[in-house]
Amino acid sequence: MTVRLYDSRRQALVDFEPREPGKVGMYVCGPTVQSSPHIGHLRSALVYDLWRRWFTHRGLEVMLVRNVTDIDDKILVNAEGSTEEWFALAYRFELEFTAGYNRLRIQPPTYEPRATASIQQMQEIIQRLIDRGHAYVADDGTGDVYFDVGTWPPYGELTRQRPDDMAASPDADTRGKRDPRDFALWKGHKPNEPESASWASPWGEGRPGWHIECSAMSRRYLGPEFDIHGGGLDLRFPHHENELAQSTAAGDAFARHWVHNGLVNVNGQKMSKSLGNSIYASELLDLAPPIVVRYFLGAAHYRSTVDYHDGALQEARAALERIEVFLTRAERRLTGTRFAADTVLVVPDEFAAAMDDDLSVPEALAVLHDRVRAGNAALDDEDLVVAAAARGEVIAMTDVLGINPHAPEWQEAAGSDGARALDALVQQLLDDRQRARAAKDFAAADRIRDALAVAGIAIEDTPTGSHWRIDG
Repeated sequence: MTVRLYDSRRQALVDFEPREPGKVGMYVCGPTVQSSPHIGHLRSALVYDLWRRWFTHRGLEVMLVRNVTDIDDKILVNAEGSTEEWFALAYRFELEFTAGYNRLRIQPPTYEPRATASIQQMQEIIQRLIDRGHAYVADDGTGDVYFDVGTWPPYGELTRQRPDDMAASPDADTRGKRDPRDFALWKGHKPNEPESASWASPWGEGRPGWHIECSAMSRRYLGPEFDIHGGGLDLRFPHHENELAQSTAAGDAFARHWVHNGLVNVNGQKMSKSLGNSIYASELLDLAPPIVVRYFLGAAHYRSTVDYHDGALQEARAALERIEVFLTRAERRLTGTRFAADTVLVVPDEFAAAMDDDLSVPEALAVLHDRVRAGNAALDDEDLVVAAAARGEVIAMTDVLGINPHAPEWQEAAGSDGARALDALVQQLLDDRQRARAAKDFAAADRIRDALAVAGIAIEDTPTGSHWRIDG
């Protein structure tokens, strides 16, 4: 077994070899809790949930750290002019993110540190950078501390950019900078900012810059070197570029591999506030059962762009319904037979190969739906040996992907039992049809058959009874 992943730094598919045998250390950039989560936030968290589930399936112990940026310029700006304190605003939105993750059954990270809890660790890295000559305190008395880009020749290696071609860093005022490209490590306290948003430091009262937060938190929980750093494609520059520069300049090996997920478009356009096409997580989760949203957001390859369009959730719902109907049919037919014991939970080799190949979920889903079709055909033919094997494979694959509609984690979700309800209704009609045939009321029996056919449900009469499936 060899898992391959696309390393954004190397820009190549590489074999994944854990730093420590049998274990995986992953750091994922979590949300800046300045406002409500949108569907892009859900997609990113889901991607790394899938990576974690697959590594776990492959027998690796995963330590996943996903941070919460709870101190940032935008958080302070959004709290201005409000009776709500900045930290209360941040916590309120953090709860919204958590609620969205929970509804999608994204597993909680091993650790979910808040930036404000690691100020000391941030200051330690900043001091090391100053001591090594890669950072400086502004000489204008503001208390700002900047990373000196000119002292670090590898700067730009993550995104393959030359420092001379880069624009000025937008993360801080130009006050006190030696070079416009230098970025803030520590921001001196400003008179218009709340006193609660500043901490004592060797350079004066202030707060951390955005980039240093992740360097400190990843080091604190995973050590100076770890396996995988993940995040959205939009974070590659400047955030991840700056993380890499400051951590390695401070003497840490940092992340062995960089993994970036694609973004979400809406009707073919980039989602943005300026276009007014942002879709919030709560809005999407109100449009369909959460398991359907999970299927939709996870079905594309993680590095590709997901396009939300009219009908997208309906397509996901239909795909899940085919899975659930098969599992319900198989459970009903196999229960009480000697073939029930033949249901062995194992993922097919083709599914495993797809997941090992840079988490190719689209190919894995193709294998899953192939087994659903084969399982339905086996049930139609009363080949219970094949049906039981298919059922075991489908359960195993959907468990890995977190979309098993019969799993306990989804049973309490509203709308998750749609196929069971459908099965109960169809079975009642089949029973009525059987009674009509027994009474030689063939006209009534045909009416039931025709009504089901109009609804897209095909019936096959066999010596052991009538079976149904969604046609096509």
